[in-house]
Amino acid sequence: MLQSDQFDVNEAWVVFKLNDQPIHTDQDGDFNVFALIDAASCFILSSSPVLATSVEPSKLDSRRLLKQGKAHKKKRPKKLFVPSGQPAELLAAEAKRLGISVVYIPEDQLFAIIGEARKGFRERFG
Repeated sequence: MLQSDQFDVNEAWVVFKLNDQPIHTDQDGDFNVFALIDAASCFILSSSPVLATSVEPSKLDSRRLLKQGKAHKKKRPKKLFVPSGQPAELLAAEAKRLGISVVYIPEDQLFAIIGEARKGFRERFG
């Protein structure tokens, strides 16, 4: 299992879905929230709502997530961890285009890094 103390700040980011079940809104329908978190600090760098009918963040959403992530430290990470089995091919392709190494890893190996963010989101939004 990966731990935050294995990384320096901005060395690696993790992209993941914050919610377990789609969030329902009367006005916009159901959506999922994808987040980008720094592996060392567990700070959420960026998040983006994605319609539940979409399998993954769009190319535009992917670019926005990575751009907003970079805005915090004015540089990109060396690695982006993506939970295997989670659709994020467009985001992975954009990261690779920007020179970021993409590593697919079982989601349970990321729990120490993403667990608190998910817990807080669940408490706030059910």
